[in-house]
Amino acid sequence: MTRLPLAANRRAMLTGAAFAVGGLSLPFLPETAAARDTAGASPPVGGETVTAGTGIAEAQTQYGKIAGYRERGMFAFKGVPYGDTTGGANRFLPPRPPKPWTGVRSTRSYGLVAPQDKGNGRLNDDEAFLFQWNDSVEGEDCLRLNIWTPGLADKAGRPVMVWLHGGGFAAGSGNDLPAFDGHNLAKRGDVVVVTLNHRLNLLGFLDVSAHGSAYAQSGNVGMLDIVAALAWVRDNIAHFGGDPKCVTIFGQSGGGAKVSTLMGMPAAKGLFHRAIVQSGSFLVSTTQERSRRLTDLTLRELGISGDPIARLQAMPYADLVRASNAVMARENRPMGPVFDPRRLVGNLGFGPVIDGDVLPATPFAPDAPSITADVPMIIGTTVNEFATAINHPEYEAMTLDDLRRRLGAMFPGRAEAVLAAFRTHTPHASPFDLWSRIASAPVRGAAIKQATSKAAQRRAPAYLYWFEWQTKVLGGRPRAFHCAEIPFVFANAERSAHMTGGGPRAAALEARIADAWIAFARTGNPNHAGLPAWHPYDATTQATMLFDDRCRLAEGVDRAEQASVA
Repeated sequence: MTRLPLAANRRAMLTGAAFAVGGLSLPFLPETAAARDTAGASPPVGGETVTAGTGIAEAQTQYGKIAGYRERGMFAFKGVPYGDTTGGANRFLPPRPPKPWTGVRSTRSYGLVAPQDKGNGRLNDDEAFLFQWNDSVEGEDCLRLNIWTPGLADKAGRPVMVWLHGGGFAAGSGNDLPAFDGHNLAKRGDVVVVTLNHRLNLLGFLDVSAHGSAYAQSGNVGMLDIVAALAWVRDNIAHFGGDPKCVTIFGQSGGGAKVSTLMGMPAAKGLFHRAIVQSGSFLVSTTQERSRRLTDLTLRELGISGDPIARLQAMPYADLVRASNAVMARENRPMGPVFDPRRLVGNLGFGPVIDGDVLPATPFAPDAPSITADVPMIIGTTVNEFATAINHPEYEAMTLDDLRRRLGAMFPGRAEAVLAAFRTHTPHASPFDLWSRIASAPVRGAAIKQATSKAAQRRAPAYLYWFEWQTKVLGGRPRAFHCAEIPFVFANAERSAHMTGGGPRAAALEARIADAWIAFARTGNPNHAGLPAWHPYDATTQATMLFDDRCRLAEGVDRAEQASVA
């Protein structure tokens, strides 16, 4: 028998630990007059793909003028500060506005990203090949955002789509994947796309509220960074052709969890008007009791007693994270062979803290937040999520006996019932395919629960999806893996060909998905001519849009499977 350890990839497991924490496409829209005129400068000559320089792609913000660049008809601004540095004396404090500047500030390259532990995904060749990570310089002056827009100060009132990156609350950035580039999505939908960086892990969520009233919100400053970015969008995005009254927040994995958290934050109310959660329907909040316990144990690990703030603010990040990681490794129960969001509950970790102020309660646990009842949502997952053979071709050799042994350990006394439920739906699936679907069912189940709680409010619709499309890259071993839908959402299927394979097949699905996200951002309804009718979710029908080479709407498609693993 071949022994298959079959753990989720290291980045995904790190992310989980940090939580406890064929259709017709819309045509490209024509370039507007404002996009042809670069804020008073003459249009570029000579047919260059990229133009940058004095008088080109300049825009006003409330803190000063910035200069970006123009590329293939779109304007881009990168590394735009929306807050002051978070280092030194600003550590563990709510974000502060950026310092104003005079003259024109160059914003043509991505800014610093938050200090973080990236995991070991980059050490696995197949995984690194798929993801093609863009590594950046880390630093605590990381409150930066990036903008792509078809026009500047043209009063076009375009929908604004603000992306929140994944990596749990521990890693990632607004530019760490090629798929996050907003050029194609902005062009395809005539929308303004924004991505951003914010504080992560202990720099964003270390609860030192017991050590001074100034730090009462310290357990949530990473989320308050995002609120500050949304406030910047509200106050400045009209200069970039965007409508501050039509803002969609969307994110995947940890980014989806951030979207879910913002839904329950009073400070974020009114700063967004639609919300999309992609593979991030997790109960990620922690109690203040647990968050303070993690702080106390970390201080003990560091050998700090008395008033710790000055020492914590001066200590190198590497020393802080080494101590907190040691605490979590010692205190937390292991995740097990696969990622299961239900096992996060009760673990120590860095993520949003229910402090009665910034976050009054855990959103969607079990009820959807009332303060965002009028915000429509799209919610969904991928079929295979973390249980793939990306780095391990040998996993494909799993036998039916191997599968039964795994199910027996995971579902004592119910293994055969679980197997029967999943084989009914996919009778010709290999043992590993069955295992992958079974192991991913809790993530799908979390999305169903979130959609159910949202629909129960009967105030704004929730639209549920399941991404089934299987990449053929690496012989199809990745399947519909965690993150697989991102290139299609951003209209970057060709740019991310290492994930998608590129070509006409990927382009066809890109048209269906990107246009659905664009339609939703514009109207709160994802329906468009290239998709079958996508009905809002309700608990009775469980209507789910299945994204594949042939997209279709299904009702109760995995009800029996979900019941078997509940």
